[in-house]
Amino acid sequence: MRDYHINIFYSDDDEGYIADMPDLEACSAFGDTPDEALHEVQKAKDLWIKAAQAEDKPIPPPKYRAAIYQAASA
Repeated sequence: MRDYHINIFYSDDDEGYIADMPDLEACSAFGDTPDEALHEVQKAKDLWIKAAQAEDKPIPPPKYRAAIYQAASA
C-alpha cells in the first residue's frame, strides 16, 4: 500500500478535525479527534483507490511534501 501524506487540522466551522490527502483529489474525512480523522481518512483512501481501479482511472503516486520539508531539503 502506498504511503500518502496526510494533513490533519482543526476546523472551527466544523468543530472537529479534518484529514486530507493532497495527492488524492477530494480524499478527506472528518473526526471528533485527530486519531478518528486519521482512521477515517485511511478508510477513505482505500475506497478512493478501489473506485479509481473500478473505473480504470490512474492512481497517482505519492508526491506531496509539506513546504517546510521542501525548504529544509533545498
